[in-house]
Amino acid sequence: MAKRSLKASAEGIRRAKQAFKRKKLTQKSLAGEVGLDTRQPIWKFFTGQPVDRQVFHEICRVLGINSQEIVENSTIENELISVENTPENSAYIDSLVQKARSAHQEKIQAQCGSLHLLDISRPIGLDDLYVEVNIFEEITNQRWLEISELQSLHPNEFNSFRYNQIHQQRINGLEAVSKYPKLLLLGKPGSGKTTFLQSIALRCARRDFQCDSLPIFINLKNFAEDTSNNNQISLFNYINQELSDCGVSKSELAAILLHGKALVLLDGLDEFTNTDSDKVFREIRSFSEKYYKNRIIITCRLAAYQYKFKGFTEVEIADFTLLQIRVFIDKWFVAVVKNSLPDARAKADNFMQKLELPENRQILELATIPILLNLTCLVFQFLGDFPTLRSELYKQALELLLVRWDEARGVKRDEVYRNLSLLHKIKLLSYLAATTFTQGDYFFSDNKIQQLIADYLGQFPHTPVDIEALQLDSGAVLKAIEAQHGLLIEQARGIYSFSHLMFQEYLTAREIIANANSQTLLKFVTQMGEKRWREVFLLTAGMMQPADELLLLMKQQINTLANSVPKLYEFLIWLEHKSSSVSASYKPASIRAFYFTLNLPIDHPLANNQTLAVSLDRRLTGKLAVDLALDLALVHALGVSLKMSDNIFCQRLSAIALALDLQDLLQDYPSLKKSLQQLQSELPSPYTDKIALKEWWQANGQNWTLELQNLIVSDRQICQDWQFNEKEWQLLQQYWDANKLLLDCLNHASDVTNSTIKSLERTLFLVESIVLAKY
Repeated sequence: MAKRSLKASAEGIRRAKQAFKRKKLTQKSLAGEVGLDTRQPIWKFFTGQPVDRQVFHEICRVLGINSQEIVENSTIENELISVENTPENSAYIDSLVQKARSAHQEKIQAQCGSLHLLDISRPIGLDDLYVEVNIFEEITNQRWLEISELQSLHPNEFNSFRYNQIHQQRINGLEAVSKYPKLLLLGKPGSGKTTFLQSIALRCARRDFQCDSLPIFINLKNFAEDTSNNNQISLFNYINQELSDCGVSKSELAAILLHGKALVLLDGLDEFTNTDSDKVFREIRSFSEKYYKNRIIITCRLAAYQYKFKGFTEVEIADFTLLQIRVFIDKWFVAVVKNSLPDARAKADNFMQKLELPENRQILELATIPILLNLTCLVFQFLGDFPTLRSELYKQALELLLVRWDEARGVKRDEVYRNLSLLHKIKLLSYLAATTFTQGDYFFSDNKIQQLIADYLGQFPHTPVDIEALQLDSGAVLKAIEAQHGLLIEQARGIYSFSHLMFQEYLTAREIIANANSQTLLKFVTQMGEKRWREVFLLTAGMMQPADELLLLMKQQINTLANSVPKLYEFLIWLEHKSSSVSASYKPASIRAFYFTLNLPIDHPLANNQTLAVSLDRRLTGKLAVDLALDLALVHALGVSLKMSDNIFCQRLSAIALALDLQDLLQDYPSLKKSLQQLQSELPSPYTDKIALKEWWQANGQNWTLELQNLIVSDRQICQDWQFNEKEWQLLQQYWDANKLLLDCLNHASDVTNSTIKSLERTLFLVESIVLAKY
């Protein structure tokens, strides 16, 4: 049988003595009121020794204090532990859990049933927006990888979304909770850790998951703050207070915990200050070891986790996949915007179609993090599209991670770099981004990035002169940036990168603008030939005010390239002459772009790609002017002939004849018309035997095609064999890409004069000298 005795806790004795003094009692008088013949039990009570349970409650009644609030937990626990685990006792515990769960369900709903999204003025029901999460069983920053293995990735794989999707296995979040009774859930800022924990609590309360357990949800930041003045803190007592208004007594809570019938959810291990951290960690460790039978889940930011809890499995919450993004936005346009289901689906379809376009790759990176996906949805809802000036979206995302996310939840973190203002933090990150990006480093060792941080901090007078001390500071700053903002992340042991390539590109552009002068911009435009710089150029042009000098220097760099390669220069001279000779009212630059690709070999990647020409003049999408239509048709006819073989000639003879049927376009070109008719007459009749047709093409096809090509070259000055070597073809492609980049930058620029716009549009694909104006 259990001992029927209780004893007061140290805090309980203090409170009892205060009540004893206030009531002006003596031990003898108190013994009399309790109905005792001797005052020895009273003496034992005040010295913290066990007394009979009934006597303990009577003493508390006379003193006017709640016996449940002053009893020492261990006396309740020891009594419960000594009770045999009989079927009758198990049934009692089960009924106790069901009673507690029913009483606590309303509070769990209030605690966990809604979400407060940034920039949304009202709470959103968790069920209305929640998306099932996936879990990595292998922690990202604990992998052993070589930096060369990461540097070799294609640019599209630099961000964690694609890299982790390819290289790490995922399991469902509920599966992870079922699989591991003690779970430490790690994740990046805004990755959905709290939301996942809330969903677990709700499911348990509704008996959809872990039906035999009592869900207990504790915000560790609140726990640390509410107990900050206590010399000794007790998670058990704090939970007891949380459940007291639900009719769950301390002894009942102890019974539930000791029998492992609770699902304890501790949220935000990283959200309280260092002042409170040691005692909170110790208390969690003590609680988890004492009540080891219960399921416990703790959430923490990936980079902020330092302590180890015995028996806990560490897992990482994964970024959203495309499917999860789709589910989220389907719900978002209903729950947040309150659209009807058909309207919400239409907007979600539009969102996803645009998100998956190649030019929106950087925005797709943002959308893999729930907090940034919400921001992206907001922007899309207001604009009806993704912003042309991507820099504004990136700026909002950066400030959200640097400041707003913690501010919105009242989280104040210990900052080793608190002397740096928000502007200086952005300047530091910009310096790191530009330095690493310029060197072609998307991944970098912790030593390298710490040295760069030390170099930056060394510019300020308040930083220590001692190099070793500065390097120690730089290590702490690196961990702070990683843990607090998630902008730098440890991709493997000792190997870092920016969390998204987009942030590295955006911050690089900011650094270029911050240090912009004629010399630095001239050096910058030399990077036009490298595709990886494209997004940086677009961002820089969009943010620079004004952007005239940058754009004119880009045009100057293009001219330098054209003049440095004789064959390319010759090609461009031909292009200008040809474009000037045609009769059409289109913009001259669009005509040059049209003929640039029309005159390339049919197997060239750019051959007949008229996207850029159309972007310069939309009228090209309508009925083409005769000169352009004729040349396009002739290039097509030559292409059909060049792709012909003797094996298919009998089936494709009609295609050649049809391609040369250009009577409507040849009315003003009688000589060409006659020559083409002569070539057509040389073709055999389509009724000729198949074997004879094959033999004819074997004998005459190559010469016939060459005659067609020579005719087009001599009469229309197109389809020449330029005889470029491999390097010259690469430079031709580079020249095209540079002009397209210049045009895209011009379209992205928010501040540029009309004279510069007209000058650049007029001179695209035209070799000339540009004299820079003075700004």
